[in-house]
Amino acid sequence: MVVELTRSLYTATAEAVGGRSGTVATDDGRLTALLAPPRKKAPEATNPEQLFAAGFAACFGSALAEVAGDSGLDATTARVTCQVELGTTATPAGYGLAVKLAVAVPGWKAADLLPFLHKADATCPYSQAVRGNIPVVLVALEADASPGAEAPDEDR
Repeated sequence: MVVELTRSLYTATAEAVGGRSGTVATDDGRLTALLAPPRKKAPEATNPEQLFAAGFAACFGSALAEVAGDSGLDATTARVTCQVELGTTATPAGYGLAVKLAVAVPGWKAADLLPFLHKADATCPYSQAVRGNIPVVLVALEADASPGAEAPDEDR
């Protein structure tokens, strides 16, 4: 099901030249980056999956802060680590993505955080854009856990 916009709030524009081995820049010049495929060791370059992970992490953090705020709680200091995995699929397209969002909020227990992750997932525009298309795993971490740590409060 396609969800149409009822009102535009903002339009971002970026142009890529040369695909994964080229450059990308926003129309306002605030972001410019050299690109390289993930397998190519190019320390001065990034790749589309890293850009997607950065955008998804930031957007999800804002969605979490908003839904927590609606309940009178503060999640503005949430640490959201987004892992975007590029891999092969059994589909004719041949390639696909998978996402893992690991989140910790100072002062919050993982068990208390998980319901808010689901609420944020329901409202985050990135989550809505990928829902039903790629797997997204939500992981609630204790505030002192490292971003790569697995937690018992993981949901698929």
